[in-house]
Amino acid sequence: MTRIAGVSGVLPPHRYRQGELGAGLAALRGGTGDELALAERFFAGAGVEFRHLMFPLERYGEFDGFGQANDAWLEAASELAHRSAELALRSAGMDAEQVDVVVSTTVTGIAVPSLEARIASRLGLRQDVRRVPLFGLGCAGGAGGLAVVDEVLAGRPGGVALLLATELCSLTLQRTDVSPPNLLATALFGDGAGALLAVGEEHPAAGGGPTVVATRSRLYPGTERLLGWQVGASGFGILLGPDLPELVRLHVGEEVASFLAAHDLKPGDVGSWVCHPGGPRVLDVLGEELCLPDAALAPSRESLARCGNLSSASVLHILRDVIDQGPPPPGSFGLMLALGPGFSSELVLLRW
Repeated sequence: MTRIAGVSGVLPPHRYRQGELGAGLAALRGGTGDELALAERFFAGAGVEFRHLMFPLERYGEFDGFGQANDAWLEAASELAHRSAELALRSAGMDAEQVDVVVSTTVTGIAVPSLEARIASRLGLRQDVRRVPLFGLGCAGGAGGLAVVDEVLAGRPGGVALLLATELCSLTLQRTDVSPPNLLATALFGDGAGALLAVGEEHPAAGGGPTVVATRSRLYPGTERLLGWQVGASGFGILLGPDLPELVRLHVGEEVASFLAAHDLKPGDVGSWVCHPGGPRVLDVLGEELCLPDAALAPSRESLARCGNLSSASVLHILRDVIDQGPPPPGSFGLMLALGPGFSSELVLLRW
């Protein structure tokens, strides 16, 4: 089975309190009194205390259209991806030349060649490294990327794989959009990156991370307009249906229970929950449907408060936090869970 040998999470330098961001973005946007009041309500109820941005807040008013924002994303995302990869390699005690496969996921910018190709030489990856760039999994990309790593290493049992999740959500800012979905997204999402080193079951590296027991991907039909991007001249406009929490209630609790039951487990048998912090209401619904104690989702809520929703990178930050707090007992189970566009879910069963 695939073993996680190292994991990292990095944040950009500009840290703001949620109230500072609300006021600063309101100044950039303008809008009526009613629109500003609605924005303030979303910011206050997002469960976010701080967020990190790649650029100073005042610079976001200077970007004129998608081209300039994406150019800034290319430079900044390459820097964050490189930093997160270096930290993951260091935590695993490995060199970049040992990496056989690199999987990279993002949904906040477009790069051709893709991010992992842009940092390959600087990082020290081999020229024959196998690259698997992913785009479009959104917030599910970190868990979905780990599932891809697991499948790749099943065919390379002595191999090493690097997963990169790099998201600069701030550069998707739609300043003129005062719709509730955009205001909510503006209140939730932050910038950050994560990386993970994994080895196949025949690789001699030890590492204190868990093994991947099983994975499951699921698409829910008829939900394509619930969550995703509406791409236009100004870039990525958010699609975010108001009934997302209820669809989580309808589908995801049952999906998790079914997935665990296939391995003779119940939610109560899972000691570590690595759940993407899609928002406070989504976490509330997950906790209710799975009958979880408050402590189970505490790492997700703490990550949301500390740096906001980092899209695909969030689950790697949360997994790092779980490991840093002291590895769970040997033999105990963990579950990584993320929801993404489609509407879709990605589940990864872990065991320490």
